[in-house]
Amino acid sequence: MEPLPSEDDYVEPANLRFLRRLVTVLTTVMIGGLVIVVGLLVIRYQRPAPLPLPDEIALPEGTAVQAVTYGPDFYLVVTQGREVLVYDRGSGTLRKTLALD
Repeated sequence: MEPLPSEDDYVEPANLRFLRRLVTVLTTVMIGGLVIVVGLLVIRYQRPAPLPLPDEIALPEGTAVQAVTYGPDFYLVVTQGREVLVYDRGSGTLRKTLALD
């Protein structure tokens, strides 16, 4: 009676070895890509996006900006004090102040 072959005697076919290595490489690349995507999302959403106020606009003292809208010839700034400030786009001067109720 012949002894059973051990695991050391097993020769892996070339195409199976290639497939095993390919799956390992693809798994590594996918894990690395996922780590990069999650890292970029965490970095991107940690800091709040600054409001793009033009440099020529001077807000009244003690106001905090909640929203900015750009029109064809004006900037509309909504403050947290529930006011709407309309600025001229060319000169940057305050045209009108509206109170929101």
